[in-house]
Amino acid sequence: MTDRRPLLRAVLDAAIAAAHPNVILVPHLPAAPKGRLICLAAGKGAAAMAAAAERHYLDVFKFDADRLIGIATTRHGHRVPTRCVEVVEAGHPVPDEAGRESTERTLRLAQSAQEEDLVLVLLSGGGSANWIAPVDGITFVEKQKLTRSLLRSGARIDEINIVRKHLSRIKGGRLARASRRAEVVALAISDVPFDDPSSIASGPTVPDQTTLADARAVIEKYDLLPDEAIRHALRDPQNESCKPNDPCFARTRLELIARPRDALAAAIAAARKAGYEIIDLGADLEGEARDVAANHARLALQARSERKRVAIVSGGELTVTVRGNGRGGPNQEYALALALALNGESGIAALAADTDGADGGSEVASDPAGAIIDERTLSRAKSRGLDARSYLGNNDASAFFAEIGDLLQTGPTLTNVNDLRVILVE
Repeated sequence: MTDRRPLLRAVLDAAIAAAHPNVILVPHLPAAPKGRLICLAAGKGAAAMAAAAERHYLDVFKFDADRLIGIATTRHGHRVPTRCVEVVEAGHPVPDEAGRESTERTLRLAQSAQEEDLVLVLLSGGGSANWIAPVDGITFVEKQKLTRSLLRSGARIDEINIVRKHLSRIKGGRLARASRRAEVVALAISDVPFDDPSSIASGPTVPDQTTLADARAVIEKYDLLPDEAIRHALRDPQNESCKPNDPCFARTRLELIARPRDALAAAIAAARKAGYEIIDLGADLEGEARDVAANHARLALQARSERKRVAIVSGGELTVTVRGNGRGGPNQEYALALALALNGESGIAALAADTDGADGGSEVASDPAGAIIDERTLSRAKSRGLDARSYLGNNDASAFFAEIGDLLQTGPTLTNVNDLRVILVE
């Protein structure tokens, strides 16, 4: 039996490299301003993006370092050295006090921007959690509590962000409003299905078409019971997000510099180079992780029965409705459900991973990116007395894969273009 783990890891590495800030950012950077360059960054790639921007302006264009200022708010464990832009590490996916304080200073910097300044906004996955500025009337603790409830509910990321945008003083176009005297250029690494700019970091610099009523509908759909202050805030017209006709967008533009589709294309190229035919399921898959795994298992088993050598590749962001008390994000849950559905079929191996290096809703950056399975996954588990189905029922895929040594550890990748799933069929 050929060990396909090295190839699976190489395919993942190719996808991540295609979206790294050091590779993708510089060609999109705007001309230096006459005034100050105010760099405001958020997300898992925030510090890396800020550092790449500094090298471009300071080293290539010899921009005056005294006129380059800013704050990059990134996830704990994602700091890189910078010269002018301050880096603050903050909580993800649940915001913390460091993020709240950094966001308040970010807003003050934005409000200080003048006509000849350039506000350079660098966005990447995780920005919605890193930038936390609750609207008047709700507390930071209430916002944290609601975030945890949303993450456990099985709500899609776009639904979570609809709620976030209507409870924030920075999301839903409000950063553009704070910066309205200056030119605002936002460069974004997309981590959301279908690359909706208003959902990336909850759209701090773009108009928002969703409404307070939409946010309330999400709360009702998932039977959440938020605090009274949250319910009141979601009925207050003052908390409506910024709409397309708002004059604050007159000097604002956003450009996508990397998308999940770009990473998927790099993964496909790597698998094709290794001699596999490709079944491309797209970069925007959504759904419950274990249900998607069952569908993908059927495709893999069909290809195996037809003796096809194929790579089944997909991106997107799956969800997990948490019913147990275990650990493990949607990629680990998908991998475990896939192993069960394949039931030890020979000639099939698979990887499922979050391209940021930490699976799904993990609150610890050093947690695994996902997991790898093959035809021996279930037999090795059985030899250790492990009941794979019980682990899945308890949403405890992380413990399962830790026991058999198949957790996938990458560490922080400093980017985020959603999840990658690769099934190799011999």
